[in-house]
Amino acid sequence: MSNYIYRCINCKEEYPPEKIESEFIYLCPKCGKAEKNRPLEGVLEVVYDYEGLKKVIDRNDFLRMNPGRFWLYPDLMPLNFNNFTYDQLIKLALPSDQLLKYQINERDLWLLDDTRNPTLSYKDRATSLVVLKAIEMGVSEVAAASTGNAGSSLAGICARLGLASRIYVPQNIPAAKRIQIEAYGARLEVVNGDYDLAFDVCLEESKKNHWYNRNTAYNPLTIEGKKSAAYDIFISTKGNIPDYIFVPVGDGVIISGVYKGFKELLLLGWIDKLPKLVAVQSAGSDALVRYLTSGEFEYKPADTIADSISAGAPRNLYMAAEAIRESNGFAIAVTDGEILSAQKEFVKQTGILCEPSSASVYAAYKKLAELDKFYFSEKILLLITGNGLKDMDAPGR
Repeated sequence: MSNYIYRCINCKEEYPPEKIESEFIYLCPKCGKAEKNRPLEGVLEVVYDYEGLKKVIDRNDFLRMNPGRFWLYPDLMPLNFNNFTYDQLIKLALPSDQLLKYQINERDLWLLDDTRNPTLSYKDRATSLVVLKAIEMGVSEVAAASTGNAGSSLAGICARLGLASRIYVPQNIPAAKRIQIEAYGARLEVVNGDYDLAFDVCLEESKKNHWYNRNTAYNPLTIEGKKSAAYDIFISTKGNIPDYIFVPVGDGVIISGVYKGFKELLLLGWIDKLPKLVAVQSAGSDALVRYLTSGEFEYKPADTIADSISAGAPRNLYMAAEAIRESNGFAIAVTDGEILSAQKEFVKQTGILCEPSSASVYAAYKKLAELDKFYFSEKILLLITGNGLKDMDAPGR
């Protein structure tokens, strides 16, 4: 008997994992929809027995764990880790010193540095869980649509664990990300269009060929994998979590995962409030900002230098909006000019070579700090989600 179920975030219908996983179901069978250029409806969320877990997991024991090792808390992950060898798991380990503090412009800032992950991005958190689940299910090939980072992550993690991968990307993918995907041996499919088209083509081809699909939000394990950052922050801060966390947002899965992780810590009684989540978008790809203002989704093609957060139709829009509302956070857009300026300053200040999407959170923080939006007593954390080596054209612009 599994220790979790799947629950639809819309209609709240619940499903046993045996049905969802054995039948390759990704969205709610009752209300799920994956329509072109639209956010997904009926996204499934993995839910555990939190009251029961309070009796078997101790807060102090949890805080003594090493960050970056998600298999150390198997009761909060939808896998049977007895099915895997230690060698397989250790190949997925993240650096344990990711939480760093810098003083920038007379202010202490905390950074979660995911630029040193196995394939140099935050996406490894989701991919690791998805590929392990594929192995558990006896699947040998996994497909995904990507602007670059999710694709290189899937290609690299599959290479480490011996699976085949197929990646669908837009025609404007940065050359460095394309090279990385091909170097790992993945089958690369370039669509004649943007990321939103790549997402839709990947869904169609995966269904037709019976590949396991890693598409962000469509596969609920992408949200589940990305929640591990909340646990790593909790462990690394000894439970003294930040007041604000700035998150770069494209499809909305990272912020949804971070929210879910902290919500679970709250349900376990280990924290007394959620950190305020700040969604940062490019002004050329600001669907979430516009949705929170109007209450209506309107498709608009994305156009931004920050390719990792370029999404005209954020697939996890509705859960991302919930994350912001429930955490008393907000969303903000910054221009490409502000992103590039912030990238240059951030890299010089920290020595961390980040890509434009990660620089967007520093750009947003700077804009708000100049307006005195924060108290000096408040702890602020920026998620640095991708390495600048993935897009070397940006720093020179």
